[in-house]
Amino acid sequence: MYAFLKGHGTENDFVLLPDHDGAVHGDLGAERVRALCDRRAGIGADGVLRVVRTAAIGAGAGQDAEWFMDYRNADGSVSEMCGNGVRVFGRHLAQQGLVDVSAPVPVATRAGVKVLTFAGGAVDGEITVDMGIPKVLERTEVAVGERTWPALHVDMGNPHAVAFVDDLADAGHLYDAPTHDPVVYPHGVNVEFVVRRGPRHVAMRVHERGSGETRSCGTGACAVMVASALADEAARDTDYRVDLPGGTLRITWTTDDRILMAGPAVVVAEGTTDL
Repeated sequence: MYAFLKGHGTENDFVLLPDHDGAVHGDLGAERVRALCDRRAGIGADGVLRVVRTAAIGAGAGQDAEWFMDYRNADGSVSEMCGNGVRVFGRHLAQQGLVDVSAPVPVATRAGVKVLTFAGGAVDGEITVDMGIPKVLERTEVAVGERTWPALHVDMGNPHAVAFVDDLADAGHLYDAPTHDPVVYPHGVNVEFVVRRGPRHVAMRVHERGSGETRSCGTGACAVMVASALADEAARDTDYRVDLPGGTLRITWTTDDRILMAGPAVVVAEGTTDL
């Protein structure tokens, strides 16, 4: 038996596995991740967050952060980054008294260190994450069935293809991955479908690589904001509201080229399992 927690950020949900010394779960095999994420036979989640000290997983991984977010998709594959996940990860660290929320909290990921700020220096405050510098890359295309849309390749530490559509229903059920260019995305891609709701206000759906359609995607919302701001020729330091099926995130592209994402994070349950 081992401990777990369940949490979500705008209904993008995760199983958290405390493994501070790296001695409980070893390499955390894909089979165990799939079992935990199974919504019928397991706990159910879009992914797994292993909570481990950077010192326990090898030199250089921490990049000056004590804690490392070891993130796995629901299919067991390793992922570079998860924007909603890192907020939930931070909330857990704060609630357990493992970090000082009166100051910025660095968290190491496979996409580098992400810095979390807790509103009012409060354990339960809204969390803003510095997601780093976006990489705006080539134009490409995505398709669902017979329909094809132009898309923008935006890298937020993981790959995204952002496509503007007339109606979010155009993307279909999104259980299966939309077709993409394997030359542009040799390791798969997160695909966002976007509609405009008003000035600096968009809504989206997403197929997450390795997890299917999810209720929210933090890095995806950041990529959508970048694509929208570029299309709008928006001034920097302008807030965008991004609506997702599971809630709303606020995204800002700063004058020093950083993406800041603000939103909720909730831990809803804890227990033990032998999955």
